[in-house]
Amino acid sequence: MGRSILDMGGCQSYSSSDEEDVRALKANYTNVSLFKVKSNSLHIVPSAAVKPYLKDHLLSRHITDLDLLTLSALPHGLDQQEWIATNTVSFFQHTTLFFSALSDSCSMTTCPAAKSSGNILYEWTDDQGKKLKCSAPIYIDYALSYIQEILTDERVFPTKAGSAFPSGFMFLIQKIFVMLFRTLAHLFSVHYQDAIAVELHPQLNTLFTHFITFSHTFRLLEPSETAPIDELIAVLTH
Repeated sequence: MGRSILDMGGCQSYSSSDEEDVRALKANYTNVSLFKVKSNSLHIVPSAAVKPYLKDHLLSRHITDLDLLTLSALPHGLDQQEWIATNTVSFFQHTTLFFSALSDSCSMTTCPAAKSSGNILYEWTDDQGKKLKCSAPIYIDYALSYIQEILTDERVFPTKAGSAFPSGFMFLIQKIFVMLFRTLAHLFSVHYQDAIAVELHPQLNTLFTHFITFSHTFRLLEPSETAPIDELIAVLTH
């Protein structure tokens, strides 16, 4: 059986200075060609109605004019699972960078609960089925640590030529996409102004649009999961 995230010592570090993370995001994500369940619980909680991330003049800022639908499509002759695995790793790396770059604004004080738009509260569920109410940084650290453990498991993401993906590969991919979605949904819902302050909102817009487009292409997220920010998704993907 796989280890609980709690058995991993709680949280793993994704540390680097904020300035380094901002520089890395601006340098690396600008090159969009880099992108060649038993799920955690949802609860309704009160939240503010202000949604700065829905302002047209901010959402219209992107770092590429490339067609992200074309960019997400399976290239001719490439194995679909290999394509999904490659993109999953890239989405994880860039989501981790964004969270690290904005981590000073996402603390147990500023974000005592892991929330998204639509009055949604995320709870972590461990391997024993125990639900844990976490602050946003703890929830996201649990999620990213869990994903990293899966991505580095040779049995799930084989790196040797000729190795096959396991039968449960797509289930795990869907689970990863739920966790990445919730992380990005929190960043958009709560920390979009912080991204604007460090001029990362064009990169965040592009990452999330690509992520959602890719997940729609391969049906990796349930509509019920994305429903709380459907308004944002509609604007970004219209």
